[in-house]
Amino acid sequence: MSKTIIKTDKSPAAIGPYNQGIVAGGFLFTSGQLPINPVTGQVPSSIEEQTVQVLENLKAIIEEAGSSMEKVVKCTVYLQNFSDFEVMNKIYATYFTWNAPARATVEVSKMAKNALVEIDAVAIV
Repeated sequence: MSKTIIKTDKSPAAIGPYNQGIVAGGFLFTSGQLPINPVTGQVPSSIEEQTVQVLENLKAIIEEAGSSMEKVVKCTVYLQNFSDFEVMNKIYATYFTWNAPARATVEVSKMAKNALVEIDAVAIV
């Protein structure tokens, strides 16, 4: 089985030894996306802005692979504070309006760039 590396300038470059996404076996596996603006390199301060940025970063990778948000089958959401769940969930729902993917949401103690949220995804390509 072969794999194809997915890379786009519409999502922030990897900050470590990993790729934005990998296509293998008919699926796209994205790396966890932080709320880094790919143009400015800045991280917004609020959970609302961060959630939107993370989902836009994911969307860019998914579309670069030739897929779409409608073909996402699984997401994992990492929150620094589970009290942000309601706000994140409301925004998340606007990106997955039809047949939402399976999902796990976990609270973590700290993320890179002091992010409040990070999300990874698996999509059909």
